[in-house]
Amino acid sequence: MAAAKEGIIKRTGKFFREVKSEMRKVTWPTKSDLTTYTVVVFVSVIIVSGFIWIADTILYKLISLVLR
Repeated sequence: MAAAKEGIIKRTGKFFREVKSEMRKVTWPTKSDLTTYTVVVFVSVIIVSGFIWIADTILYKLISLVLR
């Protein structure tokens, strides 16, 4: 049992060392990049929401006409 636990501890330590190593390789966005990406996401969400709202309204009206 102690051997299995030791293996888990070693593997966990190795995992966190590898995570730390990989995090050093990450290219983090600048503040202006992050602002730009955030604006793009919000605008995209608004546009897609608008298309869904329009499609939903049209389908609702069509179904209402059919079911009369």
